[in-house]
Amino acid sequence: MTPLEARLDKDAVRDVYEGLAPIYDFWADITEVRARSRALELAAVRDGEAILEVAVGTGLAFIELVRQNPTGTTTGLDLTPAMLARAESRMSAAKLPGNYALSVGDATALPFADASFDLLLNNYMFDLLAERDFATVLAEFRRVLRPGGRLVLVNMAQGEAWQHRLYDGLYQLSPRLMGGCRGVAMAEHVRAAGFSEVSRELTVQVGFPSEVIVATR
Repeated sequence: MTPLEARLDKDAVRDVYEGLAPIYDFWADITEVRARSRALELAAVRDGEAILEVAVGTGLAFIELVRQNPTGTTTGLDLTPAMLARAESRMSAAKLPGNYALSVGDATALPFADASFDLLLNNYMFDLLAERDFATVLAEFRRVLRPGGRLVLVNMAQGEAWQHRLYDGLYQLSPRLMGGCRGVAMAEHVRAAGFSEVSRELTVQVGFPSEVIVATR
């Protein structure tokens, strides 16, 4: 099934999430927590690793990565300063031990050397991107992962039942109602980018479908 066309460009996405930052955690609790938790489980963090999360949002997964990796390094990037400020506030309040860093960054040009990370986690970003940009971003993900490194992606999935497709209906009415997200199917794109051992799970929460993709560099 061909995904709906992405209808918000990068600047529009940044603007939308500047506005959504104060209420994003409420939306995530309702629709995303189950898939995010499963992604963290499948990531199988090993303390002492070099971990990168791209699109940290408000830090909901990032704080767990740092908690599970106290002797490693955990790095997070996000396109939107307001979302990143929420993540920084969450981390400051938690006062966790560990070596971590948060900064503004763009997934199409990651500011890291080749083969820098053991694990890369990315939640709810490809469902915002134009399909033409998938290969560019996945190539960057593969570049910064070490051989044998793990990739874990979570995205809004294409609906497999009529109730799942209600969210795509909202997107077609106005993409801003869905924060710019529409259902995508990433497994074949991940394989085409040169990853191996690609697996996919579908998780549904209040009718909102998410896919969790795990792959190896």
